[in-house]
Amino acid sequence: MIPSWYSRASNTISESVADTRVNHYSDEPVIENGNSLPATKTISNENGTLVETQDKDVVSEDVGTVAVYDQWIAPPITGQPPKARYEHGAAIVQDKMYIYGGNHNGRYLNDLHVLELRSWAWSKVNFKAENEPQEGQSPAKLTPCAGHSLIPWENKLLSIAGHTKDPSETIQVKVFDLQSCTWSNLKTYGKAPVSRGGQSVTLVGTSLVFFGGQDAKRSLLNDLHILDLETMTWDEIDAIGVPPSPRSDHAAAVHAERYLLIFGGGSHATCFNDLHVLDLQTMEWTRPTPQGEIPTPRAGHAGVTVGESWFIVGGGDNKTGASETVVLNMSTLCWSVVTSVQGRVPLASEGLSLVLSSYNGEDILVSFGGYNGHYSNEVNVLKPSHKSTLQSKIVETPVPDSVSAVHNVTNPTRDVDSEFEGGHEGKIREIVMDNIDQESRKSRGEGTREHLLAALKAEREELLSSLSKEKLQTLHLKQELTDAETRNTDLYKVTNLYVVNLLLSSQDVSN
Repeated sequence: MIPSWYSRASNTISESVADTRVNHYSDEPVIENGNSLPATKTISNENGTLVETQDKDVVSEDVGTVAVYDQWIAPPITGQPPKARYEHGAAIVQDKMYIYGGNHNGRYLNDLHVLELRSWAWSKVNFKAENEPQEGQSPAKLTPCAGHSLIPWENKLLSIAGHTKDPSETIQVKVFDLQSCTWSNLKTYGKAPVSRGGQSVTLVGTSLVFFGGQDAKRSLLNDLHILDLETMTWDEIDAIGVPPSPRSDHAAAVHAERYLLIFGGGSHATCFNDLHVLDLQTMEWTRPTPQGEIPTPRAGHAGVTVGESWFIVGGGDNKTGASETVVLNMSTLCWSVVTSVQGRVPLASEGLSLVLSSYNGEDILVSFGGYNGHYSNEVNVLKPSHKSTLQSKIVETPVPDSVSAVHNVTNPTRDVDSEFEGGHEGKIREIVMDNIDQESRKSRGEGTREHLLAALKAEREELLSSLSKEKLQTLHLKQELTDAETRNTDLYKVTNLYVVNLLLSSQDVSN
């Protein structure tokens, strides 16, 4: 969807002409502006005058020396940054962040850049297309796109779908070989989905789960497809339950390699903050009721998972940008706010990207780009304490095997709360997060890590054993149900035969 929720900046701002919004499908000429954004952010206040601000939550400092967690910082970037943009693709491969395509001033892009996360240095990737022409010939062109998905796969980058100036009928999958620096079209089989942009593509095992988006005619979609990366075959999924309403620019994540979560997104007039869950084993949609600080409606946000935590950054609601970085505990389905930023900054914009990497042995979230009245090419980094300084303690209350098994057989459309907290594992799991300071974290040392690992392994074995028991009990119950149905059928036949004989006997007597 087109971001229209920011009021236009004052005419005195240098980018005000260059940032005039252009419809995705318009052929009107636009003015190019390749200048990167200034380090000091320039915004307009209510009176339209200029204000210079350095947001207190975005600190220019070496990320390796920052001790504070859950705060966004701007690392010291070197090299030539990519042109400012939004709706681009971003992916991490071996401590390098790749940025491909996107939208700048209504123009679709097809450039590829890489940020080395060890040195924080940008460089442009010079690539060639498949069947590169001979020397002296014009180079092959790669179709510019925006609103696509960039997925790392086996030392390659997969660019899937996206808006283009001349869209094809069905989704195209492009592959970039990181060793040969070559783009090529990937041949797929089966019925490919209709072309679109703003969809979500989630890697689950060796498959890509594909949901929603907006097609070339601006029709919103809520269809579900899976691309098997081993056979390169598309499969359209007809899931049961009530799916999310048609939408684009939402966020998706996978939990426990089984549950696909969909959050937010927008239609042409409405932004959402609903949460939907698809069980990838039963292919059933459910809509749970999350707890905690429910995020405001938004579209164009970005998300990434760290363990059981799903971080959501940016987006907008047709009025303003979302300033809060929020996190969902995917086991308890509880929302909380990590931090907030102030002012019209890239972290509160639409179409930014968010990836997960590591720095000095700790997880970091890396954001890039976005649109909030002007286009951005800034990089910001956050160290999440949910991974680094919080310890998960699992308190378990056993549930009798027979109760769990009966629940699984008699209530196949159970809600997601019971699925996550009880469900097939046969246990109610309560996640208690304790804030552990730096000194205590260091003092535990390797011994604590080994103890925790052993405890987790023991828990896993116990859960697998419980799951096996419940599966066996389920089979027994299903067999008993089948036997009962057979007995009922036989009894019904015998009863009918008795009634028929009785009627015949009555007729004989009357005659």
